[in-house]
Order: sequence, then C-alpha cells, then structure tokens
Amino acid sequence: MALKVLSALDTARTQYYHFKATIVAGMGLFSDAYSLFCIPPITNMLGRIYYPHPHHSSQHHLPTNISLAMIAASLLGAAAGQLVFGCLGDRMGRRGVYGLSLLIMVAGSLACGFSACTTRGCVLGSLAVFRFALGVGIGGDYPLSATIMSEFANRNTRGAFIAGVFSMQGFGILASSMVTVVVCKIFAVGSRAGGGLSDQHTPAGADVAWRVILMLGAVPAALTYYWRMLMPETARYTALVENNVLQAARDMEKILDLPLSQIQEDKPQYPSSSTFALLSTRFLRRHGVELFSCAATWFLLDVAFYSSNLFQSQIYQQYLTLDDSTDVYEEAIKVAGLQALIAISATIPGYYFTVFFIDRVGRRKIQLMGFTLMGFLYLGLGIPYFFWRKPKHAGFIILYGLTFFFANFGPNTTTFIVPAELFPARLRSTCHGISGATGKIGAVVGAVGIQRAWGSSGEYNEGDPDSKLKPMRAALVVLGAVCFLGTVVTYAFTPETMRRSLEENEKERETESDVPAVAL
Repeated sequence: MALKVLSALDTARTQYYHFKATIVAGMGLFSDAYSLFCIPPITNMLGRIYYPHPHHSSQHHLPTNISLAMIAASLLGAAAGQLVFGCLGDRMGRRGVYGLSLLIMVAGSLACGFSACTTRGCVLGSLAVFRFALGVGIGGDYPLSATIMSEFANRNTRGAFIAGVFSMQGFGILASSMVTVVVCKIFAVGSRAGGGLSDQHTPAGADVAWRVILMLGAVPAALTYYWRMLMPETARYTALVENNVLQAARDMEKILDLPLSQIQEDKPQYPSSSTFALLSTRFLRRHGVELFSCAATWFLLDVAFYSSNLFQSQIYQQYLTLDDSTDVYEEAIKVAGLQALIAISATIPGYYFTVFFIDRVGRRKIQLMGFTLMGFLYLGLGIPYFFWRKPKHAGFIILYGLTFFFANFGPNTTTFIVPAELFPARLRSTCHGISGATGKIGAVVGAVGIQRAWGSSGEYNEGDPDSKLKPMRAALVVLGAVCFLGTVVTYAFTPETMRRSLEENEKERETESDVPAVAL
C-alpha cells in the first residue's frame, strides 16, 4: 500500500509550488544551454582573432582539431558530470548536491573568461580545460533537475512539468544569441569611437568581447543558487531511501498546504526502495531493457541534435552576406541573429508543443513521431544537398529549422523525461545520469563526424563545389539513418509512463520479471 505522503503528491492539485520548482530547476538548464550554444558565433570570433586569413578576412576558421577540442571538452565534461552527480544524487540526496552543480557552472563560466595567456595555443588550451570544468557542472544539473521535478510533480501533469524544466533550454539558446548581439554591438561602437584596431577588420576589443559573452553565463546560475538551497529534499528520497516517512510528511506539509494529519501515517512505517545493486543480475532483469532504451535513444538523438546545433555558423555560412569588408562583430551578430531566428520559430515552439501534448499523447508516441520526422527531414536536406546549396534556397533553412522543432517536440525532450520516471528511487538519479552521459558521448560522435564532413567539404576553398559538397551530403543522410534507428529502438524497447505514479512504474517492471534471481 502506498504511503499517504506519496499518494498526496500523486493526486495534488497543480499549485504555485509546482511552477516555482519548474523555474528554479529550469534556470540550471537555461544556463546549460546558454553556455553550450553560445559557441557557434564565438567560434567565428576565435577564428578571426587567432587564425586570420592572410588575404581575405571573411575566409577564416579555427583548425578542425581546435574547433573539436572546444566542443568536445564541454561535452565530455557534461558526461562526467552526469555520471558523478547522478550517483551523488542517490547517495547524498538530491538537494544535498543540487547547489554544488550550480557553483561549478558559475566558476567554470567565469574561468572561461580568464583564459588569458601570451600565445594563442595557451589561450585556447586553457579555454578547453575550463570548458571541461564548466561541462561537469552542466552535466550534473541534468539528472538532479529531472529527478527532483519528477518526484515533486503529480502523476497527471508530471510530464508537462519536467518538459517545462527542460524547455528553459530554448530560452537559454535565445539568450545566448541576444547577449552576443548586444555585447558585439557595444564593443563595435566602442571600437569605432576609440579606433582600437589590431588590423582592419578585427578590433582589439574582440578578444575581450568573447570572454564577456562566456562569463555572462554565470549570472543566471548564480541568481538561482539561493532559491535552490531553500528547496526541501524530495519526499520520495526521504521516505523511500532514507526511510524517514515522518520527515517526508513534515516537508510536504508546507508544500502541499495540507494538514500533517492527512499525510502522516497512522502507524510507523519503514519502507525501502528496491534493494538490489546497480547492474546486478536482479537490476538487469528488471530494468536492464529500460536502461538500454533510455541510453540508446539519448545517444542516437544527441548524435543528430548536437551535430546540427553546434555547427550552425558553418551551416549558415552561405546565407550570410560576408566579404572582406565585414568585421568580426558584424559576422558574429549575423550568426547569432540567424541562431535566434531558429530558436524563436522552431526550437522554443517545439518545447512547448511537448509541454502541451506530453500528458495527453504520451512519451512513447511523441518520441516515435519526432525521430521519424527528423529522419525524413535530414534525408530531405541531404539527398538534394547540391540543389539546396547552389541557389541559397530558403527551403534549406525551413527544413533545417523543422529538424529542431521535431527534435524538441520529440526525443530531445522525451529522452530527458523518461529516465526520471522508470527507475527505483534509490537508483533514479544514477540511471538518469548514465542515460544522459551516453547521450553526451553521442554528441561527441556527432560533432566529430559533422566537423570532419564539413572540413572535407571545402566550403572555404575554391574549385569544383559539387565534388567538395559530397561529404556534407553524406553526413546529412547518415543523420537521417541515425534518427530512423532511434525510431526502431523506441518502438521495440521504450515503455509508456504517462499518468502512472513513479512507484507503479517501478512495480510494473518488477512484476513483469518476477522470477527467481540468479545467485552470483
């Protein structure tokens, strides 16, 4: 029989605290997205500053290995953070380490701005190290935010509130673009007034501007820290992991605005979450398929999603009017402007379609739809790639934007939600961290693959364009195939969790595989 306090959480009416928790938890994801996705315009700025073209200022870019290091550092740091903080969230409590991930984010963002040395190798090398540290904080926020929101929400609107937390990523992406535009405009005005030019089109202040953009990512994380420290431990962790049902009832009394007598047990109870160890035979029998499904779909999604997102500046290149008269600020503003346009028209609407439909349609159907339509869109971009590129066709940008819409109204959101609903309370955060870390490895794979394809495509070289565009065409077709594979894995292995309590999801898995355990 379910504990009264957990039943009260599952049936509680939607109230102010749910929205407050969504904002407080979501601001971490806001900061995450800001820090990860401000990189496209900054990459262009770094190319201008440290690897200028000897004859044409508009034809510059970071060497492939440097660009990959910048991106892979934060992604690998995020994978490490998801594993470490996911485990700590189950061992020390969700609240116990929730603030620490924010502090690491703040420190990492500020440190990125102080990547100051006398040589470009030292600057970019230290930036990669600090980006890794920033990634650890970013990664730590994923399992903690998802788990906390899933354990606070009621079962009928749980998906919408977790999706609401995740949707803050869209506003983080938009904010990174807007901040880039504002900072670059301020520095551009200053450079014209002061005449501080290191060469004709790369003002000396540009080396400060990109640092300011990165450091401003610390602001929302720092502002959120106080409110996170006021959040109580989740009732499910307190009751099911710490076995302190009375304390759980006292904590939830304040949140649910219910008298203690209604949520306190009549007799002392000492429940416990499932006692088997992570990756034990019993765990694998009961939850192994679900962990594989969560990790595999997140991996496949991030291969496609991050490869498209992190290289927007290259993809936008043909739609930007750049020549040798374009200075570093103007170029960054144009890249950020197109990135903001995609965020407003496709990314953010996709998140909120999920918020609206997730508890009506279900996680599984939305994930199937999203993967399938993304697959068709990537094929639509890749197969006629020569046609799209030659005339600078607007149709390419439309299809490209739709990949973000159906990623967010699809697997990018659902892969964040489902791992927070399937696993026992004692292992919930850890399993979410494993799933998310696997996804970030997929992001590295996708980023390396798309960058190699782009480097091979010769977008910055003269010659026969058709022969040099083939690698990018092949990469887009491969991304389509990856998405279709995500459809297959979802259909075969991903269960539906809509409108069920977290304990019902756990017990259903145990009932389905309730056979004698194998002794090891």
